Amino acid sequence: MPDDLHNLVHGPECKLFVGIGNVLKSDDGVGVYIVQGISENDKIKALVAGVSIENYIGKINRLPHDILILVDALDFGKQPGYFNMMTPDEIMDYTPMTHNLSISKLHVFFKSPVLILGIQPLSVSFGEGISEPVKKQADAILSLINSI
Repeated sequence: MPDDLHNLVHGPECKLFVGIGNVLKSDDGVGVYIVQGISENDKIKALVAGVSIENYIGKINRLPHDILILVDALDFGKQPGYFNMMTPDEIMDYTPMTHNLSISKLHVFFKSPVLILGIQPLSVSFGEGISEPVKKQADAILSLINSI
């Protein structure tokens, strides 16, 4: 696991993980998969937004947290399961898989600092279930988050 994710998860701030994606389009649902598996505590909170994060802006801003982490499938042009933490400014070079609004534009509506945890999909074709390499990395990320 990259140090930035490890340090963030184990830091003193309250983190709100928001899962984005379409669970009916294979690996596009990885953000939802991860967030559904989070065991919440006083430093880790979770919310599933699915494909319509814009409908959750008010709720996200009302929930107590110090850092907002959007978890989503992003096309980095790398091997399936590759992941990276980035700021909204850094995301412009990558493609979100299915959204009504661009995350790079959406972040201005949130009151807290925003980070994006992007995971490279293998497939975003119609079908339920996450591919093996993406699920393996998602489970490792989930294990780290739940280690608090």
